[in-house]
Amino acid sequence: MTWHLKCCEDADEVIHPAGNEAWKHFDETHPTFAEEPRNVRLGLCTDGFNPFGCSATPYSCWPVFLIVYNLPPELCMKSKHIFLSMIIAGPKSLGKNIDVMLRPLIDELKELWTNGVETYDSFRQENLIMKAALLWTISDFLGYGMLSGWSTHGKLSCPYCMENTKAFQLQYGRKTSFFDCHCQFLPPKHPFCRDKKKILSQ
Repeated sequence: MTWHLKCCEDADEVIHPAGNEAWKHFDETHPTFAEEPRNVRLGLCTDGFNPFGCSATPYSCWPVFLIVYNLPPELCMKSKHIFLSMIIAGPKSLGKNIDVMLRPLIDELKELWTNGVETYDSFRQENLIMKAALLWTISDFLGYGMLSGWSTHGKLSCPYCMENTKAFQLQYGRKTSFFDCHCQFLPPKHPFCRDKKKILSQ
């Protein structure tokens, strides 16, 4: 559980989330949590599907997984280290009301963040108060909208661009188009910024 402390000290590339800016910023913002390396850093992953496939039976199933990022990459994505915390099932998708079903999990995560739980460390043979923090969520764009409450439809659906979006509505279909919007995230002198043939061909 303390592997993440020294995993990225000499790495030239990011080999684990512990080496990225978000992890380091979290440690700087919450030094009390970071000083105990055995405190757990979690990621929440969810996506919906119809267990009956493409049949005419309407049904929605949303498994919610928790991933422990204290572990090295070859372990944290193994099925035995991924926790199925709940399954949200019903005749149709809950949409933004998914937060009602997630409430018990949210309450437990708040308890783990605020007070922690007494845990036994078998390696050091001692008890400790272990806390947990949910660092990020993993989902597709529609799942992101459900988890965050952000509207992922229409001209302002991009949570990064917001009012600075370059999206536009098609003249006849009236649908929102984000064509060529990705170029704004490139550096100003990037060769793709002036190469319309490559951009349009892709």
